[in-house]
Amino acid sequence: MDSDRYTIVELSQSCQVTVIPGGQPMLLQAGEQVVVTQTLGESVTVQTAMGYLVRISAADSAALGLTRSAAETVIENDGPFDLDQVLDQLRNVFDPEIPINVVDLGLIYLCQAELLADGTHRVEVKMSMTAPGCGMGDVLKKDAHTAIQSVPGISDIDIELVWDPPWGQDRMSEAARLQLGMY
Repeated sequence: MDSDRYTIVELSQSCQVTVIPGGQPMLLQAGEQVVVTQTLGESVTVQTAMGYLVRISAADSAALGLTRSAAETVIENDGPFDLDQVLDQLRNVFDPEIPINVVDLGLIYLCQAELLADGTHRVEVKMSMTAPGCGMGDVLKKDAHTAIQSVPGISDIDIELVWDPPWGQDRMSEAARLQLGMY
């Protein structure tokens, strides 16, 4: 790997990771060196010395010793409910292999809210993965849930993984296609 583009980090503590794309858990040991390949959103994607591509959750990213900027960690949680805030928060959830958020990648098929009797909202999201066999579905579903619950006025969140219609590159935003060089 080109060390000018990637950061090599020695883990300060052992941490649980998820193997990409299979979704299997793996334990990395303190002292192991990894190469940071992506730090978008709350999670970090690294390559291990054995060549595995793995995702380290926000909760375990302290093992990397990397610091996040205040802009990346502050979540605005004031004001009335706004469905646009839900989509904005989902833009902080990134595919661990492709440096594009789930909204611009076209993985969000439905995002709607229902006003409940108590004045709060129930948010329903239907999302997909880039491939039916992707083992990261539950991981990204959990990331989406965590991101959405930071929006004020939400009391219930339902996120469903769907496979119909199958995801295709035509679902990606123009900005995502440009970023990936797919004009």
